[in-house]
Amino acid sequence: MHGTMGLRGLLCVCLASLLTLQAVPAQGSPTRSPKGGKAVDGVVIRSLKVNCKVTSRFSHCVITSQVVNNADEAKEVAFDVEIPRTAFISDFAITAGENAFLGDIKDKVTAWKQYRKAAISGENAGLVRASGRTMEQFAIQITIGPRSKATFRLTYEEVLRRKLTQYDIVIKVKPKQLVQHFEIDVDIFEPRGVSKLDTQASFLPKELAAQLIKKSFSGKEGHVFFHPTVGQQQSCPTCSTTLLNGDFKVTYDVNRDKACDLLVADNHFAHFFAPQNLTKLNKNVVFVIDISSSMEGQKVKQIKEALLKILGDLRPGDYFDLVLFGSAVQSWRGSLVQASAANLDAARNFVQHFSLAGSTNLNGGLLQGIEILNKAQGSLPELSNHASILIMLTDGEPTEGVTDHAQILKNIRDAIRGKFPLYNLGFGHDVDLKFLEVMSLENNGRVQRIYEDHDATQQLQGFYEQVANPLLRDVELQYPWDAVSDLTQHHHKQYYEGSEIIVAGRIADHKLSSFKADVQAYGEGQEFKTTCLVDEEEMKKLLRERGHVLENHVERLWAYLTIQELLAKWMKLEGAEKANVSAKALKMSLAYQFVTPLTSMTIRGMADQDGLEPLIDKALEDSLPLAFSDAPQLRGPAVAKPSDWRLRAVPPVDTDPHFLIHVPQKEDTLCFNINEEPGVVLSLVQDPDTGFSVNGQLIGNEASGPGKHEGTYFGRLGIANPATGFQLEVTPQNITLNPGSGGPIFSWRDQASLRQNE
Repeated sequence: MHGTMGLRGLLCVCLASLLTLQAVPAQGSPTRSPKGGKAVDGVVIRSLKVNCKVTSRFSHCVITSQVVNNADEAKEVAFDVEIPRTAFISDFAITAGENAFLGDIKDKVTAWKQYRKAAISGENAGLVRASGRTMEQFAIQITIGPRSKATFRLTYEEVLRRKLTQYDIVIKVKPKQLVQHFEIDVDIFEPRGVSKLDTQASFLPKELAAQLIKKSFSGKEGHVFFHPTVGQQQSCPTCSTTLLNGDFKVTYDVNRDKACDLLVADNHFAHFFAPQNLTKLNKNVVFVIDISSSMEGQKVKQIKEALLKILGDLRPGDYFDLVLFGSAVQSWRGSLVQASAANLDAARNFVQHFSLAGSTNLNGGLLQGIEILNKAQGSLPELSNHASILIMLTDGEPTEGVTDHAQILKNIRDAIRGKFPLYNLGFGHDVDLKFLEVMSLENNGRVQRIYEDHDATQQLQGFYEQVANPLLRDVELQYPWDAVSDLTQHHHKQYYEGSEIIVAGRIADHKLSSFKADVQAYGEGQEFKTTCLVDEEEMKKLLRERGHVLENHVERLWAYLTIQELLAKWMKLEGAEKANVSAKALKMSLAYQFVTPLTSMTIRGMADQDGLEPLIDKALEDSLPLAFSDAPQLRGPAVAKPSDWRLRAVPPVDTDPHFLIHVPQKEDTLCFNINEEPGVVLSLVQDPDTGFSVNGQLIGNEASGPGKHEGTYFGRLGIANPATGFQLEVTPQNITLNPGSGGPIFSWRDQASLRQNE
């Protein structure tokens, strides 16, 4: 290993979580509780800082931590952080003594070719994977030499999206011990002016939070600073444990004195559109609900609770209907009815008394809901100016009626014909979220996972609140065709209260004077039009105030949005079109040094004795077929080769998956007990030469008794051979061939044979 530091092979799949720098005692040595920020086995966490700079919604965050080893022997430490799942890592560096190890972003194919070989040797570092609902986890372990120190620095970036009238900056905090210098510093610069700023710390009582968190805003700037002393971090005056454990959230909004805000710097622009004081549009909404037998128990109870609350939020001018699908499809009324008191009472009675029935005719349920909306728009002129919305909730795969994914996608596309958005809600971890996401993206909507938890009712209501109040429909943002290029999405079916539309692009040389933005849409009873111009004097003033930071942020905001949209388009395409979009996204990811699902970051100079560098990787956890998802690896010891391993599952002891690996020329057997959360994807088999892989996704059931943890089982297996393009997905219900392209689905009763030319 280079210098005084080396990588440690991670044999355990279950990682520590949240913003952490943890001392790892040497094997066999005791762990002592930290006191007053003092050493744990000689290791002192000297500082842990999070610095976020937000410029016009673009957030640039740096996590820096320094650890000191005061012992006379080498010690291991783990650097664990959680970052927003929507963010891209853009830099990572480790400094140890005189040595600096820097991140280097490469295309994923090149990086993984090296990494798979490293995996066989037992090496593992820097894998990024989903953690919780909105975060993903990055972890690395290193060895620090005696009487030495190391500094970690991780940078990530993202565009903040406005939801329910505010932007959220969420920082996960869990240092696991008292830290000598702990600091969170958030600096906000918004050219339009900051209108409100607030903070929440889930781990602090309100009185203590008010005392410890400093916040202020004036004009264009806002600032939040949290710097607790060691004594203030203690969970009690005499405790050696920390109370820093949870979410630190900063929320803010900007002034809305104008309908739109144009920001121009260095031949790039960002257009923020969020008009205020508009009359709410009446809406036509159909709820399509899965009532198959898999929804039994707590799921159906929570869905009914959410529907009853949502029905209570409908306004008198809204029209609605309910469609239920199990083996058969049934609708409450079969046509839209007004949200009158009498109709709402009847709908509540229907919701309270419907029962579950059979399989999952998802295609039939959706087509019924679409037909209700189409019929209303065609036969009732008074409803044609309403904002139409289709919301579907399911917890599993289509198993009745049309079950072929590709055919379902075509049926829904042909039926909606771009007239209204489809929002899909996937309940639990058994649902194919990629399939639902592609369907939503093809129909101007989006997908959201509803987690099986005590707050599922609130999750459903929270989603509905985001689309409950449409203000405009058919929003078109237009720019001079000869002045702009490389625009991000600039047509939206609907604009909702409390949200914001962002468009970015390039401006041609010498075209700033002719640059403008025209917005056309339809509001309640009238057409909406506005023109946005660039205030050149104001832009010069802003550039004097922020200089290169502003120029850099506007361009990177455009790059971030463009890459996100290319990745979304990439999911929907096949063949040459998919390859072309992938190449564009990869080129931009490399140019702007973002770790995306198409790139990986190796750590330059930190190679092992075989010249292999650790790798930082990001996966589309919910958006790639299981056969191609990048999962934490189950790895054997460094001495074993793939052909030597014999991996087999053993009967469950405490319900979790168990594996035995027999090591050649050894009498001992390695036993793995995978205690992981439902939804986690594990890599079971990986051939570094051919790329052949087998992944497994865990599902869970309720704990068997008090003090017992939730049991987990393999609910999906993904098998892939990139050399032949073969993909297979296996669940207890069915077998899907090439799931990423909507291939055929077979039940376990079917007989089929597959022939493929060499």
